[in-house]
Amino acid sequence: MRRAIVMGGSFAGLLAARVLADHAEEVVVVDPDGADGTGQGAPHRRQLHALLSMGHAQLDRWLPGITEELVAGGAQVGRGPQVRYYVDGALKACLPDNTLLGATRPFLEEHVRRRVLALPQVTVMTARVRDLILDGARVRGVRVLPAQDTERPHDLADLSGDLVVDATGRSSRLGTWLAGHGWDSPPMERMKVDLGYATATFHRGDELPGTVVAHATPGPANGYEQRLSEPGALVAVEGNRWSVVLVGYGDYRPGRDPGEFLRRMRRCVAPLREVADRCRWDGAIETFRFPESRRRDFTRLGRFPGGLVAVGDAVASVNPVYGQGLTLATLAASSLSAHLRSGASPQAPAWDYFRRLGVVVDAAWKVSAVADLAQPHVTGPYPPGYRLLRWVGDKVVEASVIDRAVNEEFMAVVNMRKHPRALTSPRLLLRTARVLTGSSPSQ
Repeated sequence: MRRAIVMGGSFAGLLAARVLADHAEEVVVVDPDGADGTGQGAPHRRQLHALLSMGHAQLDRWLPGITEELVAGGAQVGRGPQVRYYVDGALKACLPDNTLLGATRPFLEEHVRRRVLALPQVTVMTARVRDLILDGARVRGVRVLPAQDTERPHDLADLSGDLVVDATGRSSRLGTWLAGHGWDSPPMERMKVDLGYATATFHRGDELPGTVVAHATPGPANGYEQRLSEPGALVAVEGNRWSVVLVGYGDYRPGRDPGEFLRRMRRCVAPLREVADRCRWDGAIETFRFPESRRRDFTRLGRFPGGLVAVGDAVASVNPVYGQGLTLATLAASSLSAHLRSGASPQAPAWDYFRRLGVVVDAAWKVSAVADLAQPHVTGPYPPGYRLLRWVGDKVVEASVIDRAVNEEFMAVVNMRKHPRALTSPRLLLRTARVLTGSSPSQ
């Protein structure tokens, strides 16, 4: 194709641009923040983010050597016992092969942006997209407004392209634009979770030499009650710092008060208590509220214009507690690549792409939805077979605390390397039953 247009230049948009550079003579990233990406397009970007192992693998696939670059800049890679997961305050069985990257999202995006924008096919236009341009049943470009201008209609300009990618995030106006041109908006499913989280950074010294990541969640032993098992996490990141996040639902959302933040850290697991007691603050506390998970199901539409796809939060934005967002963005890029490599015309409706991506999104949604519904204030929608899934999930979680084999399978699903159906396999359920009844030695 001659030109591809990516609306939005954050993590998902940049990875889409990287993939499109293999298929288009020119890739134009349209973003109001321009090439430096320092604006506020993603208001939660300074919160602690996780790149799950599948996302890490996909990132290295599209940008070979980027892990080494990140580490050279100060990022940390945790392996085996350096990555510590706690459930109800109990340390889970160690996974020697488990790996997790420790870096802040701005640091990660800076390196991804530099690599992608160095590609000769990729350029950035500092502008805001105001509408799609359609020609019959095909999108043929976007209508843009220079970012520095006010809303003056005579300043609008047309940018033509063979494929348009929506990477504008949760606030995407794609449905509104489609409706304005006589097309149906993709149906949206919502799950209200009423989550709040707060991130703070601390100076990192020698206080936790064997820890890169510590993650604590309430579990079945405490009825998933956040006041009985304080949820939170810390990650060693660039700049010799700890990034610490605390989370809470409903009226238990954390705030900006430093004293309360430290008190909650001291109610959490040992690594967070250690940082609270020994480390100095580095900057202010950043808070963010996440009212609901959302996903747009493009496959339920009866018709859809050609020359248009969506990636990242413009498709699905799930509870950030589970760290799936960045990994979903990498998998969307890989799905787009598979779609284009199959020989599909970019100017035709991208049903194959949306089906591929839908499998990934559905898996992430099931993981987050089943877990969220354990909170008493979350009232649905309930997935088919929820009660059985909840009961089985609780038993697997209990066994994963003490048994490495069960934990390996559980974490493969959490890290999006396996589909959630793996947690209901007869082999795993038999192992779980033996572990919990004491008839099988734990590893």
